[in-house]
Amino acid sequence: MIELKPIRVLRAVSDLKSFTLAARELGLAPASVTRIIAQLEQDLGVQLLVRTTRQVALTSAGATVLARYRPLLEGFDEVTHDLQRAIQPDSGHLRLTAPVSLGVTLLPQVIAGFRLAFPNISVEVNFTDRLLDVIEENCDLAIRVSGPPSDKSTIWRKLCEVPRRAIASPALLERIVPPAHPDDLDRNYLMSYSPDGSAETWEFHQQGNRRSIKAGHHIVANNGDYLYALALAGEGICVLPDFITGAGLRTGQVVDLLPKWSASSLWLTLFYPPYEQLPPIVGTFADYFEAFIEDHPNLVP
Repeated sequence: MIELKPIRVLRAVSDLKSFTLAARELGLAPASVTRIIAQLEQDLGVQLLVRTTRQVALTSAGATVLARYRPLLEGFDEVTHDLQRAIQPDSGHLRLTAPVSLGVTLLPQVIAGFRLAFPNISVEVNFTDRLLDVIEENCDLAIRVSGPPSDKSTIWRKLCEVPRRAIASPALLERIVPPAHPDDLDRNYLMSYSPDGSAETWEFHQQGNRRSIKAGHHIVANNGDYLYALALAGEGICVLPDFITGAGLRTGQVVDLLPKWSASSLWLTLFYPPYEQLPPIVGTFADYFEAFIEDHPNLVP
């Protein structure tokens, strides 16, 4: 009966093209790797590897053996990995996705603190402003800054509301009439945040009064940092979350155009695939992140 360990050793030698490197990766002595491969060749009755002065390569028989066993080995590793994730809340590998702006601003401190608290959990982060499908993307958890969820195929957890405001640079205000009402916003300078290239609609409210403003289509982008950079350069007006514009508002690089009106807030939300039971490792991160947000309600670390 062929055991998994020799196949694992064969895979390592084949991938690294070296007995020495394979031994180092597997934590074995080089002599042990040589002995395991020799025994495997004896058990199968074929030569699996050919050794040259420069490298180690699979024979045709070795390539056939590894091609047949590799999927089984990877399947076994995946099942083992999933079982460990299901029962261990403080170890394993966590796959996250997050928007670029929030990720650059907030997540470095979140991940650093999380790794300090849970050093046995490795973290993989995919930054994108596109609303990924957490099921298709094989993602454990998605961090999103968006409107209230409408996706019924996922589980979500609201952490907080994210304030927004209409901002522009002082340089732009020298060229336009400063607005006192949402209807006064100059349509020629309104920039849109949109993942699909369409013009954005802004909702403003003040003591029961509500106004909807169709933003411009002259400049549309799916990244808030880019729109903020354009606003700093005096190119236009945009509605962005405070965690992007807060520093500029404090230093006067940009100004709140409608301080007496409130733009509709977004939600900071965690999205999960439709787990029957939330994996402990995912729950561990979600609880940590929520506690972090409670300590940083303005989303500024």
